Amino acid sequence: MQGMTIKSLKKHYYLIPLHGCLSFGILTAIASLVRCAIKNPDISWNLKKNPEPWQEYKNKRYKLLDPAGARGWTDAPQRPGTIWELYF
Repeated sequence: MQGMTIKSLKKHYYLIPLHGCLSFGILTAIASLVRCAIKNPDISWNLKKNPEPWQEYKNKRYKLLDPAGARGWTDAPQRPGTIWELYF
């Protein structure tokens, strides 16, 4: 296939930006997947060591982007223990 080897990319130089954009998109998707697999409290790789890892984040703010969190929040708001505490 033309455009898939270095030799053909030298001949069809206008395909180089396409390869660059695709490579950047693929690397960004892989980096996002790895970050979610490592940092996300919903994913547990070792259930024997820590069977409920989401409990560590019970009173912490967990967001990828939190622009309002830097504006004076000193302590995370308390989460209700059950759904009934929201209404009663």
